[in-house]
Amino acid sequence: MRKSQILLGAGLMAALVVQSGCSAFGGRGQAVETPPASEIADDIIYRDRVKPTSTIWDLFRKRGDAGQVGAVNKYIWNAALETLNFLPVQSVDPFTGVITTGYGTPPGGGRAYRATIYVTDPALDARSLNVALMTRSGPASAETVRAVEDAILTRARQLRGQDSRL
Repeated sequence: MRKSQILLGAGLMAALVVQSGCSAFGGRGQAVETPPASEIADDIIYRDRVKPTSTIWDLFRKRGDAGQVGAVNKYIWNAALETLNFLPVQSVDPFTGVITTGYGTPPGGGRAYRATIYVTDPALDARSLNVALMTRSGPASAETVRAVEDAILTRARQLRGQDSRL
């Protein structure tokens, strides 16, 4: 163990000596012209000299539709999380609109379900919501999926109604 520590230390020292020697022979006595700071910033941000159409700061700007979280409807998003709160959440991504849960049993039920919810549009519309339910033995019945979708959409409308009263 002691020998390996000595070898590791010697290797690190050798790497540092080589790295520091890289600049020892070049550039002495030569004037280096530095561009203005604004050009350096532009080079870093806009390497191809084309300003991007959107930036990270667009996320913080106020949008015309206050009912959006990223690119999904916030009422459907929150309603899905509230309606399926008995399922353990594995991952959420409000920008793509995907909520993935683990297996959980609804209150008063005996069968365990797992859900993947996909909110596709910022509109509060039934076409904006896709729900996939799985049981441990395979896909859930179409009636169960329809009932869950209806519960989520009903709760989303309730949330929008509460929000408009404020």
